[in-house]
Amino acid sequence: MFLNQILLFFKKNTFFLFLRLQRTIFASVMLKNYHIRPNQQAEEELLLIQSLQEGSHTAFIYIFKKYYTILCAYAQRFIELEDSEEIVQEVMLYLWEKRTDIHIESSLRQYLFKMTYNRILNYIVKKKIASNAEAIYYDKTQNLLNDINDYQFEELVRNIGKAIESLPESYRTAFVMHRFQGKSYKEIAEVSHVSPKTIDYRIQQSLKILRIKLKDYLPVNLLFIIRIILS
Repeated sequence: MFLNQILLFFKKNTFFLFLRLQRTIFASVMLKNYHIRPNQQAEEELLLIQSLQEGSHTAFIYIFKKYYTILCAYAQRFIELEDSEEIVQEVMLYLWEKRTDIHIESSLRQYLFKMTYNRILNYIVKKKIASNAEAIYYDKTQNLLNDINDYQFEELVRNIGKAIESLPESYRTAFVMHRFQGKSYKEIAEVSHVSPKTIDYRIQQSLKILRIKLKDYLPVNLLFIIRIILS
């Protein structure tokens, strides 16, 4: 909930631009007028990390303000903006939730960039694997669909509808918006007033429930199709 409030607060691009300009001016004035030395900056960063590990919301908000926009811009060099924002949100969430366990060997900036980069690579790899899997299963699915008569197809549609209707309301809403309305996790999260991680959990749980419900009474030759649909 704490992170959600921050994300909603900083979601407008105009504010991000103002924030970056404000930080640049502030840093310039501080370096010029107060002669902040590199070792002094390192000491301040160490204190910031220690405060974060002790659970300081102020320290986390400061880190969020300082790095969120620049990390999104960095991630967007490799993937779409919406996916970039989700990945950086995951990085920030991880930083907060694992604050007592993190070990920063160099600087906080390098740590955040490295974690963002690794998550970008994982995202790209998963997307590539999913794309290949979709191509492999396409022909098999087409052959199976050709073997299904009208009655079996109607039964498939009817049973899927019943199974979806039986889901808990919050699960059903997230699942329908994502799978049938094409909404992203972020868009659903904003409407539902929860985090994208919560939406991801609800959809994954929906898939588990649907697989269990549908496997008990659908014909064997339809199970393969269901497995593809609910993947």
